Amino acid sequence: MDEQYAMANLVRELRALTGLTQEKFAARLGVTFPTINRWENNRAKPSPLALEKIESLLRSLGDKGEALHKGYFGKEA
Repeated sequence: MDEQYAMANLVRELRALTGLTQEKFAARLGVTFPTINRWENNRAKPSPLALEKIESLLRSLGDKGEALHKGYFGKEA
């Protein structure tokens, strides 16, 4: 699976799992709404700092976050 495509799906599924709108998810990660929209539509990829925040959010979700991380990257969160 293409890495950027996988990231777009990961961001979309993580946001759905948290039940947040793009705007609220953006605020949680410290980015803007258009940034989340670009990530989800595969027009940009998260910065290294944003990736750290995404990983932290995945870890905070416990088993659900770990399963989502493994599904895209084949390793534990």
